[in-house]
Amino acid sequence: MKVLSLLRSLITRVPGSTHAIRAYHFLWAYGAALWYGFPSRSLVVVGVTGTKGKTTVTEMLAAILREAGKPVALANTIHFLIGDQEERNTLKMTMPGRGFLQHFLARAKRAGVRYAVVEMTSQGAEQFRHLGLELDGFIFTMLEPEHIEAHGSFEAYRNAKRALFSSLLRSSKPNRFVVANEDDAEGQWYLADRSSIRAIPFSLREARKLRPAGKGSVFEYRGQRFELALPGQAAVANALAAIKAAEALGVPLAVAAAALAKLSSIPGRLERVWLPSWPEQDVEVVVDYAHTPESLRSLYEAFAGKHLICVLGSCGGGRDRWKRPKLGAIAETYCNRVYLTDEDPYDEDPRDIVEEIRAGFRRKEPTIELDRRKAIMQAIQEAPTGGVVILSGKGTDPYIMGPNGERTPWSEAAVAREALAVRKRAKENGGERCSGL
Repeated sequence: MKVLSLLRSLITRVPGSTHAIRAYHFLWAYGAALWYGFPSRSLVVVGVTGTKGKTTVTEMLAAILREAGKPVALANTIHFLIGDQEERNTLKMTMPGRGFLQHFLARAKRAGVRYAVVEMTSQGAEQFRHLGLELDGFIFTMLEPEHIEAHGSFEAYRNAKRALFSSLLRSSKPNRFVVANEDDAEGQWYLADRSSIRAIPFSLREARKLRPAGKGSVFEYRGQRFELALPGQAAVANALAAIKAAEALGVPLAVAAAALAKLSSIPGRLERVWLPSWPEQDVEVVVDYAHTPESLRSLYEAFAGKHLICVLGSCGGGRDRWKRPKLGAIAETYCNRVYLTDEDPYDEDPRDIVEEIRAGFRRKEPTIELDRRKAIMQAIQEAPTGGVVILSGKGTDPYIMGPNGERTPWSEAAVAREALAVRKRAKENGGERCSGL
């Protein structure tokens, strides 16, 4: 009766034909939890959400737990890990439906894994994919406008994020905790006093003696020195979130520091691409998933003072059109040269998407090359020695999504390495350009 009552209250909040759709997703989610025996109850589970930083925080926290000798399961945008077993996420969904997450946790339980870290999304919340998931901990990174068309409004998007928090509020677990960004206005909501939940704020102010070091940064937290290979303040904030969650799980700071020092890169997140056969590679190439105005700004600011050549797409076709000129304006501000290209057009004309990004430019004229592979090739061939080529928007996405559900297999890093090989051959041939197109 309790389940039926909850179902009735959920589906009657939305008018019209949406009832059946919401009921469908609700029953799939709750039915999967029942079928697999609520596996999260037997694991220590930490959920991570926010507009940006989710994937990086999950990777950092999983690395810290592994360093502490705790086998961990990890489900995020990049891959699905159970102990040493890895499966690349090719589903184009961070938080897959149809019972995937419950099945994943059940497999982790059978494998003897004790800890699980799960990236959680607003769109997953809309389809009740968090239902039946009992959390021990919850991490909130930050909030900014995103997926506005999908949710109908910024408030609806914010509330979908908050709905994920119910997995902690309703959890039967002891010693529950939430780690939230004190520097973000929305973070205060997660840190509000709630009985039996420990609220743990994190803030960049806690990163003492923060300074750039090598390709990353160094800082101190509670007297412990931390070294990060990832550049920029956003990476430090993400590290603090992971460190605080690990502390709440009983991991010593020295262990967390050792783990983060070993984390040399995260696929598709400030990922530096190198050609193994070219040790003297004369240009830096960075692949990053940044696809919101603030994440793009943070990405570019991480390479302040460098000559930036930026390859920029936008959000997928048919969504978040409001941010396209904003992305263009940010690229114009920070980049010495910009190549506008295709990303995931879906059923929208790629030229229309690019022109809406171009509308944000006021002083510079970007280069338009709709073929993403050609744009990357051209950017890397024409980059000056010592420059940084930043490829944003795709990260580890396995496909370029086209009209009528068409999927073109894609690897941003692989294309970048191909372009670097072309540049290397050109250098060996006396500097003659070798287009490779």
